Amino acid sequence: MTGRELHQLLLDKWGRSYDIQLRRTQGKIFVQIMWKYLEQASFPLTEADYHEHLHNIASYLQAMGGTTQVETYIQQTRERPRLGKAVSIPLDLGERASEWLV
Repeated sequence: MTGRELHQLLLDKWGRSYDIQLRRTQGKIFVQIMWKYLEQASFPLTEADYHEHLHNIASYLQAMGGTTQVETYIQQTRERPRLGKAVSIPLDLGERASEWLV
């Protein structure tokens, strides 16, 4: 998955260019679809910075082997990001999880 494909996935699902963050908490890694999006006037990134950020997130997901999990979750969820509530996607990395939880 590329950053462009990740962006298209967000647009297809919710119609907005939401911010995505990787978070580590309680020994697990989560992909969080945040409530802020590129089309907002108050969004802190430029369009170029946003696309670079998505490219980096997609690269991490590819390296961790979590792209299919994220893609499937986004396509199947009924949740949507809203103010103060991100969509959290837990990544099941199996035995490789310890590589990313340093």
